[in-house]
Amino acid sequence: MKFSEFNFHRDLAKGVKIAGFKEPSPIQKMAIPIIANGSDMVGQAHTGTGKTAAFGLPMMDKLAKGEIERALVITPTRELATQVADELYHLGRFAGIRTLTVYGGVGYGRQIALIHKGVQIVVATPGRLKDLYKKGKIDVFNPEIVILDEADEMLDMGFLEEIKEIFEYIPQNRQTLLFSATMPEPIKELASDILYEPEFISVIGDEETTNNVIDQRYYVINESQRDEAVVKLLETEDINKVIIFCRMKREVDRLNEYLQALGFNAAGLHGDLEQMDREMIIKAYKRGQTKIMVATDVAARGLDVKDVTHVFNYHIPFDPQSYVHRIGRTGRAGKSGQAITLVTPEEFRELQRIQKEVGAEMRLATIQGGDDIDDSGLEYLADQIREMPVHKNAEALIEYMGDIDKNILLEKLISCFIDKEEQNVGSQIGFDQNAVDDMMQSYIGEQKATRNNNRRKKRR
Repeated sequence: MKFSEFNFHRDLAKGVKIAGFKEPSPIQKMAIPIIANGSDMVGQAHTGTGKTAAFGLPMMDKLAKGEIERALVITPTRELATQVADELYHLGRFAGIRTLTVYGGVGYGRQIALIHKGVQIVVATPGRLKDLYKKGKIDVFNPEIVILDEADEMLDMGFLEEIKEIFEYIPQNRQTLLFSATMPEPIKELASDILYEPEFISVIGDEETTNNVIDQRYYVINESQRDEAVVKLLETEDINKVIIFCRMKREVDRLNEYLQALGFNAAGLHGDLEQMDREMIIKAYKRGQTKIMVATDVAARGLDVKDVTHVFNYHIPFDPQSYVHRIGRTGRAGKSGQAITLVTPEEFRELQRIQKEVGAEMRLATIQGGDDIDDSGLEYLADQIREMPVHKNAEALIEYMGDIDKNILLEKLISCFIDKEEQNVGSQIGFDQNAVDDMMQSYIGEQKATRNNNRRKKRR
């Protein structure tokens, strides 16, 4: 099937052609005819399967043909709102379709003014949109199509009540579309409340499911080896763009500073950053100016960046859904991706639980140490020494060295750096299968002993 078969408005079709769209993805094949027909719909699909075009193209086709005047897209985060608006703009620019992003952290004035001037598509986050409706600032905006994108993410972020309140301000005679990767009970209930006789489509389990295109590996390491493992992986993997997920903001800051000090092209992303800084970091990452993104789960929700080849879990995520969300940042649109998780022996059981619940095929891996330092390693050491600050006691220590030849002294000191780097290069990262099996047997034995001791105490 070709996009030309959808018979979009000629100006919209021009945008589709220039964007390089030729054959629709499964979600687009199923969703576009339903939306064009005017029916409500629930679509179950992962991020990266072409959802934005799936709802955006038929929505903009109706706008271009004059069948509707206003449309609303609600997304969980500012980052996703910006990405959706950008894609809609590029697809609909020849049709003269005006798009506005509405989110918190910036002034109300410009957003309100543009809505009153008649923008056709508003892409908004729930909090700011609810405030504008509640304060009566945008009574003139009555969308005929409303799309809830990443509904399960909104549930996870606690936006469900805001969504319900928003729909109290929107006219009943509308077309409503809901997209979600998962369908927990609260999302099903929401769909029942806000949709009218919806059609259901799903591409979960289809060829675009992330598990089919993502190679999932894990490395069992000691706690002290996390940074070393990340560095070795960055040095040995064929990486285009990578996202390194951390649990906490302070971990993001520390790891980002550590990688930058080693000369890696890295940036950190978390919720404490100012909105302008967040947008600059994401733009640089999307353009390829930054190759390594160190981020928390919350900061990366809805982040849709092309050509992310790797995802690293610096720490194992807290729950299976977070794992699915994280690895879904790579392996987009049928492309292959790499998902790598670092776990300690104590965390291994948690990894097994996640593996079982999400049905993921993960394999144990190790990074073998090298035999010697190559030219690039020597160049790296030279850069490190050049950039090293001079210690306040360095001059005094030289006095203690007596009349030793300065060249010999320099060679001895440089030898310390080389010895340390050779130990690092030559060490293996990650325990092999035999070592992991031994650890688990030991762990099981300790658990049994603890339970037996507890039973004895109870009997006493």
